[in-house]
Amino acid sequence: MLDLVFLAFIAYVLVLGIKRPFVWVLLYVYIDIVAPQRIGYSLITSLPVSLIAFAAAFGGWLVLDRKEGARFTARQALLVMLLAYCWWTTGSADFPEEAATKWDWVWKALLFAIFLPFTLTTRARIEGLALTLVLSVATIVIGTGIKTVLGGGGYGSLNFFVNDNSGIYESSTLATVSIALIPMIWWFTRFGTIFRPHWMVTGFAAALTFACLLVPIGTEARTGLVCIAVLAVLLLRYVRRRALFIAAAGVLGLAALPFLPQSYYERMATITQPSGDESASTRVAVWEWTIDYAKEHPFGGGFDAYRGNSFTYVMPVREGEGNTSSVRYKKVTDEGRAYHSAIFELLGEQGWPGLAIWLMLQGLGVVQMERIVRRWKGQGDETPDEREAWIAPMAVALQLASLVYFVGALFQGIGYQPVMLMIIGLQIGLATYCKRLDSARAGLARSAKAGAGRARRKAASPGAVAAG
Repeated sequence: MLDLVFLAFIAYVLVLGIKRPFVWVLLYVYIDIVAPQRIGYSLITSLPVSLIAFAAAFGGWLVLDRKEGARFTARQALLVMLLAYCWWTTGSADFPEEAATKWDWVWKALLFAIFLPFTLTTRARIEGLALTLVLSVATIVIGTGIKTVLGGGGYGSLNFFVNDNSGIYESSTLATVSIALIPMIWWFTRFGTIFRPHWMVTGFAAALTFACLLVPIGTEARTGLVCIAVLAVLLLRYVRRRALFIAAAGVLGLAALPFLPQSYYERMATITQPSGDESASTRVAVWEWTIDYAKEHPFGGGFDAYRGNSFTYVMPVREGEGNTSSVRYKKVTDEGRAYHSAIFELLGEQGWPGLAIWLMLQGLGVVQMERIVRRWKGQGDETPDEREAWIAPMAVALQLASLVYFVGALFQGIGYQPVMLMIIGLQIGLATYCKRLDSARAGLARSAKAGAGRARRKAASPGAVAAG
């Protein structure tokens, strides 16, 4: 029955896209994030629904959609360079089979991010993509929040829609993405046109934000707690009453303490004492190994090159309880451990060139959104329909999403995370849209100036003087 519901919905959207091809782009976003083919049980699991939506999105744009305003930008060129470089390293990977498996989904994510800005030619499309992103992630977040409230949390024990700890369904990844999207959630409470600002929209945003904050608690993901702290600090730049904001955040945090399980305290305590936790100690050892590996392989070892690592490190082990406890040190030998950081993931797999491209891609996005904020801040406030007032807040939401994602990516291997690549595509689309508005304004200004010049010349002509 569940399979039929998913298939009926997908078929319905495919039919709608015949008249509005952009709907197929949104369908692929939904399928790529929620992955209904992994949630179903029988028929849908055997159908290539993701490939069908992928082909429909590209084919619909090429054949049916308008190409007005589509531009190729510098950040898209960086994405093309990263895609080509990943293809090259995959051909000479240390572990060809494993590298080919990861390449199967990475190239789709990168290619879709390159393609996405070409379709974002209007405000309605930019907002539609942002809304689809938020609601698709919300589908997973709401269920996670409900299970957490009902006592179903715990590190590695909180079940999502699928029994697969990969992609956005990985606990730390979901925690990072859910926190990163909180500013965008609140953008819709002020500037949404699909769902107009209303108390019901605000209520849903508040409930969804609460669910997003519950994700790091339910999953006991340490990265999620770090992301919450980073977002709170970044928001201080934009809130009007900073003292009240800090006080409210403190009160909310203190009120939540009695409801947190003991296991959550124990796991969060390892943030300040990483040497006492085997997982944290392993990460540091993997990072050191990756730096040494990059010295010998400056151009990377292809996807999953970490499978060749092997190292030994010393970590403390506490024995006993209370005053009778003692600490002894033991050697731990490990091998084939993942990078647990996007920085070292890119460094180990794509070498220094790939890491440089990725860092430029992230940094330029933050700078690009900052320019849009400064250029369009306050624009349209005087107009009743707010035709331009939405631009700067959207840029703020996208900038905060990038910064939170980057901090979260420092502690997990999500360098090619599809949702965040879609955020990059959304940033590029917004920047291109703003350039078109500026070009249109400049054209109108030139036309007005030329008209005024002609009027002055006509008024100063001899015939005009004689007639006067």
